[in-house]
Amino acid sequence: MRQLLTTLLLALAGAAHAGLDVSTRATATSLPLDGAVIVGSTHADPLEAFVAQDLADDLKRLGLRTADKGAVQIWVGTAGRHAQIDALADQLDLAKLKDCWECFRIAVLRNPAPGVKQALVIAGADRRGTAYGVYTLSQALGVSPWVWWADLAPVKRGPLHVSVSKPLHDGPAVKYRGLFINDEDWGLQPWAANTFEPEARNIGPRTYEQVFRLLLRLKANTLWPAMHQVSRAFNDNPRNAELAQRYGIVMGSSHAEPMLRNNVSEWKAPHAQYNYATNAAQVRDYWAERLKTNGRYESLFTLGMRGIHDSGMQGGGTVAEKQALLNGLIADQRELIKQHVGDPAKTPQIFVPYKEVLPLLPGLAVPDDVTMVWVDDNFGYIRQFPDAAQSKRSGGSGIYYHLSYLGAPLSYLWLDTTPPALVAEEMGRAFDAGARQFWVVNAGDIKPHEVNLSHWFDLAWNPAAVRAQGQQAYLRQLAQRLFDAEEIASIWDGYFRVNFERRPEHLQFHLAGERMRRSGMALPAVQQRLSRFAALLAALDAVRPRIAAAQQPAFFQLVEYPLRASALANERFFALERYATTLERDPAAARAFAAQAVRADQRLKALTARYNGGRWAGILAEEPADGLWTSYRQLAPLLPAPGLGGSAPDALHDLAQAMADLAPLPLAEPIAPALRVTASAAWRRVPGLGRDDGVLAARQPGATLDIAAPGTATGPSCLRVYVLPSYTATPGEAWAADVLVDGQALPLRWPRGQQDAAWAQGVLANRLPASVTLPERSGPLSVQLRAQQRDLMFDGAELLPGACKTNP
Repeated sequence: MRQLLTTLLLALAGAAHAGLDVSTRATATSLPLDGAVIVGSTHADPLEAFVAQDLADDLKRLGLRTADKGAVQIWVGTAGRHAQIDALADQLDLAKLKDCWECFRIAVLRNPAPGVKQALVIAGADRRGTAYGVYTLSQALGVSPWVWWADLAPVKRGPLHVSVSKPLHDGPAVKYRGLFINDEDWGLQPWAANTFEPEARNIGPRTYEQVFRLLLRLKANTLWPAMHQVSRAFNDNPRNAELAQRYGIVMGSSHAEPMLRNNVSEWKAPHAQYNYATNAAQVRDYWAERLKTNGRYESLFTLGMRGIHDSGMQGGGTVAEKQALLNGLIADQRELIKQHVGDPAKTPQIFVPYKEVLPLLPGLAVPDDVTMVWVDDNFGYIRQFPDAAQSKRSGGSGIYYHLSYLGAPLSYLWLDTTPPALVAEEMGRAFDAGARQFWVVNAGDIKPHEVNLSHWFDLAWNPAAVRAQGQQAYLRQLAQRLFDAEEIASIWDGYFRVNFERRPEHLQFHLAGERMRRSGMALPAVQQRLSRFAALLAALDAVRPRIAAAQQPAFFQLVEYPLRASALANERFFALERYATTLERDPAAARAFAAQAVRADQRLKALTARYNGGRWAGILAEEPADGLWTSYRQLAPLLPAPGLGGSAPDALHDLAQAMADLAPLPLAEPIAPALRVTASAAWRRVPGLGRDDGVLAARQPGATLDIAAPGTATGPSCLRVYVLPSYTATPGEAWAADVLVDGQALPLRWPRGQQDAAWAQGVLANRLPASVTLPERSGPLSVQLRAQQRDLMFDGAELLPGACKTNP
């Protein structure tokens, strides 16, 4: 019993709600949930009525009963619209909910009304606040936000009791917290059209309803809907917008879709006419039509203009002409909002300077009440942060961030491999710079991004708590909340760390238009990488028997498939590489590697077919799923023809055996000796990022690291220093550091070009190199690295013999 109580309290700690305790044991102050009466409002908003019923359903999932009458009650409602709650406004201190966006209070009252012995009160400041209060309780009881989307059934624990030591008051740190469904061609759309919602033959109201319900459980409030050509436009079916309004979801549209318009599907004229410089009247009418139909709904209006489907804006010639065109059309969009929606100064609007729009920003007159939404480089590194003046805008600032991407240099559309540690670092920098009005994340098809979406929305709700945890502690609490198994956290942590060094979708070391080249990884490095996967798979096999039967499907989706699939993709790639490099000198060994690659591919295909079985048929596609957009898609592996492979046993080799098969191969290139790095207090370690125990981030300019190498050497040597490919706080500025040796300061620079060759290799490997030649010496190396800017993230160094040639 003590262990069970500890488990429940740990699960609640993961939700960061101190004072709300759940136990299987009654206490003098606890309220029993089994048989409780849920009391909503007779004047409830549809969302409030829905979440009250959803709470009853959650209690049923836990094996608990609800009653129609009784002395133990759960009051669910919004302040000002629930008679029983409003009657005790002073006792509940509901004044704290006044003007508190999406806030809620949870308290337990004794004898609050005639015939009521105890009442658990969930009071919202507004309808979404009420919903978030209900789902806070549900999570504390053990019902995951992923109960539907990942088949994550809660464990039935018997009678549950709730106690609240003092009223719990909570609300979000970021006002608008949203999801962007994007690149849905290979997952969500075929699954909805063929499996879940065949009557719509597309992503339709039933699918969007489940998306809205997921967002509420994750404490999100905003959606940018699917917008590719394969999808029917969200507003083509009026039921979609009606459902969004019912569920309290604020609808917006992406950076390429101003005024809630899906240009890919809804612009019926020739694309050349989507040009405000030459066809303003038709474009204005097109925008106005949407405002007339959706102006009554809660929406976030995207201003500005880009081309059809994520392309550059048509019209204008010089930079100044484009800036003038944008300024004029933004003014016109504001006038349309005034005519069809309401006061533009009070209507939520955003402007997203994405890709080619960002350089135009200095000459744009974006109204002060419009939220400026800054963007990452599509690979998780935010390109520009609000400065002191921008942080004072009345409309505030926001961030558009990617956990999935279709584009150059190589897409990543398959697995969820961005470390939560990177998300917390980058979004933490943005939050500190004042980006607190709007956060939206591109997570592709939703699945398999369950872990990162949980982290993203927890971070948006309470950045201070999640950032203080760090990656490992957050994953421990998430594993406890979802599976009652902390051991899963180390599997997730290892999975993110090894894939951060190279995503499965990036197991190709040449880019489009370049001559094919090998990875260049030394054999010991390959063996180490595959050994790390093997160790993680062994840990997975050890924990699986401890997972409850009802949670095994979710365990497969959230833990086993991502790890095993990425391990098999690596086994296949490196076996094929060894096959190609050894065929001429040892054909027999080479063909054994060919057979190994084929086995890995077969196992991966079978694993994905298992994921796509039953209710999730068609939801997941291994990258590259087809031959579209090949200029920025990894090439499909070219497996040897059946007659070219060696003999294979009946059973497929496991990864450890495959690792052993590689052992006899010669060393591909020398491994630099390990360097000892000692950081001062001016650096902080960020576990979960980088190649070793975590990167070191400079707390301030001038922070120094001591670097030493054992042994002696003569002649010059090359010190190669790596940093993460993040961006400085000053736009366009290169990361800079000095190597201090023998009284000299030797400069190091890591330029941050916009999508140039260095950037491309940097985001694929998640590190940037810079090198400096050290003078001839005798004896051990001892130098210092001095950072020139705050937040430079050091990711190791290596010492190579001879003078530096060029950066790798």
